[in-house]
Amino acid sequence: MNNRNDSQVIIETWTAADFPLLQLINAPEMMEHLGGSETEELLANRHERYLAIADKGTGRMFTITLLPEGQKVGSVGYWDSARNGESIYEIGWSVLPNFQGKGIATAAVREAIASAEREGKHRYVHAFPSIGNPASNAVCRKLNFQPMGECEFEYPPGNLMQCNDWRFEIERKSCDS
Repeated sequence: MNNRNDSQVIIETWTAADFPLLQLINAPEMMEHLGGSETEELLANRHERYLAIADKGTGRMFTITLLPEGQKVGSVGYWDSARNGESIYEIGWSVLPNFQGKGIATAAVREAIASAEREGKHRYVHAFPSIGNPASNAVCRKLNFQPMGECEFEYPPGNLMQCNDWRFEIERKSCDS
């Protein structure tokens, strides 16, 4: 099997230099389960949101980097959201086609969850992969997300898709320990 060791994957804060990676992620085959590719204008707007998210304190976006090569192969991030009236983190990820099926997404999502745990802001992280995306649903199963059922989810705005709602409970650090 071609699985990579978790120590070979790191996540790094998204920077202005990462726009070319976002353009690769925007390829039709990468956006198949997310309503299709975005226009250059929408993509530039998304890049600006990725750059601003940490400064606003509303989440974090990262590149996924392979070691020792230092090659950027995808993105992962989490952001403030709400589900059924509860404040949560929503998480999402993308791994370029040549690097899929090697455990990279699982390792990167694990690292992003660890970052969210350090922030300690919300109790739960939710992922909403399309019901037609077996690879992303498998990442949730491997990381012991709880299946919460199917739901209708809007992404991008104006596009409703059928998703699985997966929930991961964050270990919260006690202030009195």
